[in-house]
Amino acid sequence: MKIWTSYHTFEHPWETVVKAASRKYPNPVNTCVLGTDVIDRRVKDGVLFSHRLVTTEWRLPGWIAPLFGHRGPCYASEWSEINPTSREMVVKTVNVSLGKHVSVGEEVRYMPDPEDSQKTLLKQQAIISISGVPLIDYMERLLTNTIEQNAKKGRLAMEWVIEKIHGDMKDIASTAAKSTDDLLNQTRRQIDDITHITKKGMDDFQNVAKQSLDGIQNLTVPPSPQSIPKL
Repeated sequence: MKIWTSYHTFEHPWETVVKAASRKYPNPVNTCVLGTDVIDRRVKDGVLFSHRLVTTEWRLPGWIAPLFGHRGPCYASEWSEINPTSREMVVKTVNVSLGKHVSVGEEVRYMPDPEDSQKTLLKQQAIISISGVPLIDYMERLLTNTIEQNAKKGRLAMEWVIEKIHGDMKDIASTAAKSTDDLLNQTRRQIDDITHITKKGMDDFQNVAKQSLDGIQNLTVPPSPQSIPKL
């Protein structure tokens, strides 16, 4: 049996890291995970519980597969808990494939750095046990090394996802700003049109009123003596 443990600090807040962990697959960095399928997801007492089936490709040397009697993708069950109150995410994974000869249990924890709230601590541990095949110690070391390499790729994948999240947020902000500018410009044009129409209407009204007033004055002003014909 081998026990493998790893620690890492992300230079990002816990909320950002949790978002990235939830959207980690698929990614172009850690391609050993072929897909994930949600079996169950629910919220209880403010905690999000998820159960997924993870499809992976271990990519061990070709001569090893016949020893385990298994070819093709491997499957694992993953249970996760996200607690926004305690600010902790726990992910536990157990292999389904190769269960007769191989047992791999993994636990991952994400929590805020107690010394810097803008950083997130990652603790990752795996217990590997192999039985019923030759070269057990070698097999366990080989599988442990594979898990370590995949963990490094996984951390790089997290950074890739975080960068993508930031890029999406910038695009949304840019789109929102453009939409706001378009709305303001449209509103300004409408106000200008209304102002122009109103001003023209007022000018026309004033002209009509002036003409009417001039006509009334012409009717009410008495004729001059010179203009009265003599009998």
